[in-house]
Amino acid sequence: YIPVIISSQKENMIQISSNTNTINLDPGSKKIKYILSGDGAGTIFQINDITGDIHAIKRLDREEKAEYTLTAQAVDWETNKPLEPPSEFIIKVQDINDNAPEFLNGPYHATVPEMSILGTSVTNVTATDADDPVYGNSAKLVYSILEGQPYFSIEPETAIIKTALPNMDREAKEEYLVVIQAKDMGGHSGGLSGTTTLTVTLSDVNDNPPKFAQSLYHFSVPEDVVLGTAIGRVKANDQDIGENAQSSYDIIDGDGTALFEITSDAQAQDGIIRLRKPLDFETKKSYTLKVEAANIHIDPRFSSRGPFKDTATVKIVVEDADEPPVFSSPTYLLEVHENAALNSVIGQVTARDPDVTASPIRFSIDRHTDLERQFNINADDGKITVWHNITIIATEIRNHSQISRVPVAIKVLDVNDNAPEFASEYEAFLCENGKPGQVIQTVSAMDKDDPKNGHYFLYSLLPEMANNPNFTIKKNEDNSLSILAKHNGFNRQKQEVYLLPIVISDSGNPPLSSTSTLTIRVCGCSSDGVVQSCNVEAYVLPIGLSMGALIAILACIILLLVIVVLFVTLRRHKNEPLIIKDDEDVRENIIRYDDEGGGEEDTEAFDIATLQNPDGINGFLPRKDIKPDLQFMPRLQKRVARRSITGCCMKKKTVENSDFNEQRPALQKEKRGY
Repeated sequence: YIPVIISSQKENMIQISSNTNTINLDPGSKKIKYILSGDGAGTIFQINDITGDIHAIKRLDREEKAEYTLTAQAVDWETNKPLEPPSEFIIKVQDINDNAPEFLNGPYHATVPEMSILGTSVTNVTATDADDPVYGNSAKLVYSILEGQPYFSIEPETAIIKTALPNMDREAKEEYLVVIQAKDMGGHSGGLSGTTTLTVTLSDVNDNPPKFAQSLYHFSVPEDVVLGTAIGRVKANDQDIGENAQSSYDIIDGDGTALFEITSDAQAQDGIIRLRKPLDFETKKSYTLKVEAANIHIDPRFSSRGPFKDTATVKIVVEDADEPPVFSSPTYLLEVHENAALNSVIGQVTARDPDVTASPIRFSIDRHTDLERQFNINADDGKITVWHNITIIATEIRNHSQISRVPVAIKVLDVNDNAPEFASEYEAFLCENGKPGQVIQTVSAMDKDDPKNGHYFLYSLLPEMANNPNFTIKKNEDNSLSILAKHNGFNRQKQEVYLLPIVISDSGNPPLSSTSTLTIRVCGCSSDGVVQSCNVEAYVLPIGLSMGALIAILACIILLLVIVVLFVTLRRHKNEPLIIKDDEDVRENIIRYDDEGGGEEDTEAFDIATLQNPDGINGFLPRKDIKPDLQFMPRLQKRVARRSITGCCMKKKTVENSDFNEQRPALQKEKRGY
């Protein structure tokens, strides 16, 4: 057998007239039967087993399956044994125009700027056709606009949509509906078609200037309105939208440019007029402003149409309000002398009612600023009488709620009522070996008064001491005074202390003066002028000793004290038997010794108190018949009063107490020691 290919069968046809055209290569009397296998055999295609004709038993669709591969074979009718090898053939389904074009992504939306030129591209839409594009014109599409003319046009083959009218205005019409058709068979009659819709929106451009809703605005405002308060709003309408409609507002002219300002409200797209300075009905009752609204974002393509701005007139009428009194000055500074008499007038404040009615004013003091009530004010004329910083209240008589306050600073002027005096208690020290002209002390003065030009003091000695032989004074540039010695050779044994009265006068009007006395002590000094001692009891440490030197001196003093205490203790233990603790024994015992009597000298030279306290005062009792080398010795307080001794003038003195006779040598030795 030779394989036979059956092709070009049309889809959607039931009967297919075709046979296998078999050739019997082995003729005989055998009966032949034809069988069919492969794609769709028995379900889509059926073979006549006697004649070999193949029939389609179902409607074919090329879009589902374009071709089928089948196998035909001749077999023995009785035994079903193959008589020949199988033959394979292909059945191709021929296309017919049975599918209309479809817009798979529709409906469509597009945007194009308003005022676009003719032929501006809007968008591109495409349709699909399931028919075979290479066989015939079943899938050849042609596009057209069914609705949307004359505003838009479409390219028939590319489906590019363009504007068909120039300068379409969004403000006139913003949205357009376009119906687009796609037809197969190249657009010829009998072809299938499909449609879709396209919504075209015109986007806004700034092609319109702002325009005020009215050319004249009227507003009223009370004269006592708070600064920053919104007085009124003006609005310039713009047909554009978004940022193209944004406008800025300005006051470009008028007699109230300094008192008012205008700001833009970005949300409401209007201008807010606010007060920037106080108003006064009595001064000016109305104002006229010229305001301007201008677009912020300008499109240069439309700038030739003219300025994108507009102007309007605003008239503002000021209404009268009941205002509080107004002081003639925002603050007052008054001066008063500190010795001003009670109820003396120190100044005056004035105020007026700015209203047309001109209500009378009453004055009072804000007592929160004058808790001690040191001042008073005349309620009618505002005259202030004594004293500091206070606040004055002015109240309208007709309306007590209208109150004004003004600060009044009262400066107390100084009066020269205090005499100058030494700044501190001074005490000068003069060295015995000092030189003539040496500065003994520098003193300064103080004055409780506070003159405007500062203090200036005059110093002098008392008239009766103007020719003081010992000291002189010298005024220094820093308003202080130096005391100088006129000579040397001062002797503290001759005169230890000098008193120098100094007269101090101020420069007030009238000037006041006082006399202060400077105490000058004569002291012993080292060769370099360092004061060492001014008397026996006083010792002045050299100036400028370091802390280490002071500690060393203190340690030495403590060591000396320890040695003295040890010495006194040991001596007391040594002489302990001689101590008579019984007062009666002292009175009854008689001391006898063989020394020649010295009369008064002898009695003065010996103190019976030694018998009761051999140690004396700290182990030391000076003899009164010998003048000490130092002019001033430490004063030793006598602990035991002297007692009279019987027979002080006798040359022979006996001691009846036998125990005392035994101690006579020791007593004589003790006596000679004193």
